[in-house]
Amino acid sequence: MPEALHSSVLETLGREITGGQLGPGSVLTLERLQRRFGVSRTVARECMRLLEQLQLVTSRRRVGIVVRPQEEWDVLDPRVIRWRLGGPGRIAQLRTLSEMRAAVEPFAAARAAQFATDAERAEISALGTELVVVGEVGARADYIALDIAFHASLLRASRNELFVALIGAVGEVIGGRSHNGVVPRDPSLASLAAHEAVARAVAEADAPLAERSMRELLTDLRVLVADLDGR
Repeated sequence: MPEALHSSVLETLGREITGGQLGPGSVLTLERLQRRFGVSRTVARECMRLLEQLQLVTSRRRVGIVVRPQEEWDVLDPRVIRWRLGGPGRIAQLRTLSEMRAAVEPFAAARAAQFATDAERAEISALGTELVVVGEVGARADYIALDIAFHASLLRASRNELFVALIGAVGEVIGGRSHNGVVPRDPSLASLAAHEAVARAVAEADAPLAERSMRELLTDLRVLVADLDGR
């Protein structure tokens, strides 16, 4: 029960802060949180500690716990991404994350083509093939899980620790954009073909093709997001 309460309080406050209901400068106190959620001081304090780790709030002596401005948040933490994708600013959040992916993942795919081990090339190739099969039959949940694994494998095979650190963020974007209804239910044929092209390029150690194919894949997504952003 304490763990469930802790999770509920954290999720509620995280969504309220990232969604703008609790704006920058809003003051929280442990006493108010205890009364609002009916939790112990220990649970309230632990939730505040986690929100501080995400840089969503900061403790100020004789004031309380103050909500920080958006530019100070840990915006690449998967929890912050999930909360923002579930909030009113989901399209703007998806746009900025898509731009980040477009800047990083094509180069990561090229590096994977250069530096992946034989086992990693086999894994990426298998994931690419399975993505096409699952995508064509419309098994949405399976497709999302495979897509997350596919992009994680590429980032990992890039041998760049900063790219590897983005695995959780990219996974949350892929899952969140689908769960929150901001992309079509089923992948397009062009998207499936681009995934397959990336996998084949990595398997064949063709870095230019891997980079080009990943850029095409993410360009399709950015166009879709731009259309949503303009509505």
